[in-house]
Amino acid sequence: MWEGLRLQVFFLCLGATLWSAAAAATYRGSGPREHGHRRHLSLHRHRERGKEGQVLHRSKRGWVWNQFFVIEEYTGPDPVLVGRLHSDVDSGNGNIKYILSGEGAGTIFVIDDKTGNIHATKTLDREEQAQYTLTAQAVDRDTNKPLEPPSEFIVKVQDINDNPPEFLHGPYYARVAEMSNVGTSVIKVTATDADDPTYGNSARLVYSILQGQPYFSVEPQTGIIRTALPNMDREARQEYDVVIQAKDMGGHMGGLSGTTQVKITLTDVNDNPPKFAQGVYAMAVSEDKVPGEEVGRLKAKDPDLAENGLVDYRILEGDGMNLFEITKDSETQEAVIKLKKTVDFETKRSYTLKVEASNPHVDSRFIAWGPYKDTTIVKISVEDADEPPSFMAPGYNFEVEENAPAGTLVGRVHAKDTDIMNNPIRYMIPRYTDLEEFFIINHEDGIIKTTRPLDRETQAWHNISVSATEIGGHHQDAKVRVNIKVKDVNDNAPEFAAQNEVLVCENVSPGKVSQLTTVSATDKDEMAHRQHFHFSLAPEVANNHSFSIKDNRDSTASIFVIRKGLSRMSQDVYHLPIQINDNGVPPMSSTNTLIIRVCSCDSKDTILSCNVEPFILSAGLSTGALIAILACIVILLAIVVLFVALRRQKKEPLILFEEEDIRENIITYDDEGGGEEDTEAFDIATLQNPDGANGFLPRKDIKPELQYPMRPDLRPIGNSVDVDDFIKTRISDADNDPTAPPYDSIQIYGYEGRGSIAGSLSSLESVTTDSDLDYDYLQSWGPRFKKLADLYGTKDLVDDNS
Repeated sequence: MWEGLRLQVFFLCLGATLWSAAAAATYRGSGPREHGHRRHLSLHRHRERGKEGQVLHRSKRGWVWNQFFVIEEYTGPDPVLVGRLHSDVDSGNGNIKYILSGEGAGTIFVIDDKTGNIHATKTLDREEQAQYTLTAQAVDRDTNKPLEPPSEFIVKVQDINDNPPEFLHGPYYARVAEMSNVGTSVIKVTATDADDPTYGNSARLVYSILQGQPYFSVEPQTGIIRTALPNMDREARQEYDVVIQAKDMGGHMGGLSGTTQVKITLTDVNDNPPKFAQGVYAMAVSEDKVPGEEVGRLKAKDPDLAENGLVDYRILEGDGMNLFEITKDSETQEAVIKLKKTVDFETKRSYTLKVEASNPHVDSRFIAWGPYKDTTIVKISVEDADEPPSFMAPGYNFEVEENAPAGTLVGRVHAKDTDIMNNPIRYMIPRYTDLEEFFIINHEDGIIKTTRPLDRETQAWHNISVSATEIGGHHQDAKVRVNIKVKDVNDNAPEFAAQNEVLVCENVSPGKVSQLTTVSATDKDEMAHRQHFHFSLAPEVANNHSFSIKDNRDSTASIFVIRKGLSRMSQDVYHLPIQINDNGVPPMSSTNTLIIRVCSCDSKDTILSCNVEPFILSAGLSTGALIAILACIVILLAIVVLFVALRRQKKEPLILFEEEDIRENIITYDDEGGGEEDTEAFDIATLQNPDGANGFLPRKDIKPELQYPMRPDLRPIGNSVDVDDFIKTRISDADNDPTAPPYDSIQIYGYEGRGSIAGSLSSLESVTTDSDLDYDYLQSWGPRFKKLADLYGTKDLVDDNS
C-alpha cells in the first residue's frame, strides 16, 4: 500500500516539474536558454544622415529564438504553447504577419499571425515522430510581401517514460550440459525500450531473475543467464523454467518493466556407470535345447541417454564359457545368453558365468569418479528332458548275397535310452524307406533279415532307415541310416555286347578276316579280376565248311571265312551259332547266333549293297509318273468345269424376268405433270412387245380415239360424259388390250395442265390462276366429285355475291 502511495507522489512531482519547465520556456519567448542559440534573420531599418545631408540606409536582418520543445503525451485542456516567433522589424503596430509552414503546420502546430505564438493542438508521441521541421516567414499584412526570407527551425518532442521494456524474441529455449561449472553461460536475453535512450533514464534497462534461483543467475546489464549451482544432475531434474525481468529507469522505483520466460534443458553427459540390479542371476536350460536357442536375459541399467547410455556385455570367466555365448539386443540394451553347444543333464547339471557390462563411450572428465563398468554372476542349471533314444553308431553298413533265401540275417542295430529311466527300446523300419518290404526287423533286439531273395542286377544297394522308440516314454524316436549291399553271384550267362550281325563280301578270299567280324560279349554280373569270356562254335556247326572262329583271349573273337566264293544268288544270309563261356563260379555259358550277311563289294572290298536285287523289273509305273498323270487329269477336269460354266452364263436371256419389270415402270415426277403435252414418260411395253413396234401403240396419257373395235356393251363417251364411267371404260380397255403387258402396270392419267379440258385440279395453282371455268359441271361427274363440286360451287357463289 505504501509503495503505491509513493509512486503516486512521485508521478505528481514529476508532472509539476515538467509543467513548470514548459511554462518557463513559453514566457521566456526569445530569451536565451541553456542549450539554445541565437540567429539574426530579421531586417531592422535605421536612418542616419551623412555629412553631406544624405540619408544612409543600413539593413540588419535577424530573428532570435531558442530551439523549441514540446512534451509528448500532454493531455491538458488547452493547446500547449510551443514558443513565440518575433522579428526585429515588428514594431507592435500589427503590420507584420507571421506565416508557418512545414511538417504539421496548420494541423498539429498553429501560429498567431500577429503575436507569433506557436501552439500544439494535438497530443504528440515521440515514438511516432521525434521532431518536426517547420518554416517561419514574416510578411507585410497589407501587401503580403515578405519582409524577411523564410527560415527553418525544429520542434523536438521531449520524451517521457511511457513505454515498458519488451522481449521481442521471447519465450526463449536454451540447453546446457549437466554437471557444468558455476558461471557457465546458458543464453543471452535482450529487451528493447521504445523511449529515447539519449534523454534521461527512460530507456536504461536492468535485468533481474524472478524465477529460477538458485540454479541460475542473470547479469543485470547484459542479460546473460549463467549457471549458479555446481553439479546439476540431469538424472535428478532435466528442465527448468526461468523468468527474467527487464526494468527501465535504471531499475529504480517508478520504472516500467517487462518479463520473459526461458525454458532451460540440461543435456546428458556420461556421468553414470552401468549397474546390474542383482549380484547373481539364476537361469535354466533344458538338455534338449539346440545350439542357438536363448537361455535367458539380463540388463545393466545406465540412466544416461543416447550413446552415453550404451552398454556392452562380455563373459569374463566361468566353466560354461565354451557352452554359452552372450550377445546384445540393440533395441532393449539387454544381454542375451544363448546356447553354444548342447548340454547333457546326465553329464553336468549346472554352470557358472561371470558377465561384465561396460560403457563403450567414456567421458574423460569423469574418469576419476570410478570405472564405468559392473560385473555379475550368472548361474545356469541344466534341466533333465525326455530325450529320444541314441543309436550306438551314426550309421550302419551291411552286406547280403543275392539269391539268398528269405530270412537270411543282414545285421543288427542297437540304441539305448540316455535318460535315467533307461526305458526299453522298440525298433521298426519305416515303410516309406522300404516300399517293397525286402527286409524285416525284430522289434526287441534290432536284428534285420531278408523277406525274399535279392537280385543284385535289379538293385545293388538298399538304403533304409530304422527308428528306435522308448517304451513307456513320450514316444520320442530316433532314426539311423542303414545301407545294405547285395553281393554278386555269377548267375547270368554272357551274351553279345552290341550287334549280332556282320557283313562279308561275296568275293572274299578264303582265310581272310572280313570287315566287322570282331565280336565281343558282356555279362550282367560283376567281372572279377582276371576274368574273361571264351568264344567257340556251337557243337552242331563245329564241322561247317564256310566259317571259323578264333578266341582273341581279350573277351573278343574274330570270324574267318574258310570257303572260297560266297554267292548271294545261292545264299545271302548265314546263321552261325557261337557259344560264349565265362570263368566265374559257378561258370555260366550261352549260345548266341551271329548273322552273317553276304554283300556286293567293289574291287577295294567296299560294300555296295547287301540286298537281293531282282533280275526282272516289274513292268509298272513309278510313283512319280503316277503323280504326274493324276495332276494332268485334275487340270483337265478343272478346264472342263470352267468351260461349262461359261457356256451356261452365255445362254442366260438378255430380257429381264417379268417379275423384275415393275421396277422399270416406276416414274418419279418432282413437279406437276404437263398433261397431254408431257411425253417424257417411258413406255416399256414397246421393248417387251416387239410385234407392236411397227404397229400403232395408243398413248396412255391422253384421251384416246377409237383404235380398235369396241366391245358391244361399251358406248362412246362424249365431252360431258360421267368421269366415273370414263374411268371404268379405261380400265376395261386396259384389261382387254392385246398389246398391253400381261400384268398390271402403272397407268398415267394426266388430265390436267394446259392441254386438258378439265384444267388444273391443284389447289395451289387455283389460288394464283384466274380461270373462267364453270365448276358446276362437277355435279355431273358422279358422287366421287360431289365434295369438290360443293366446295368450288359454294366459293363461286360467295364470290358472285360479294
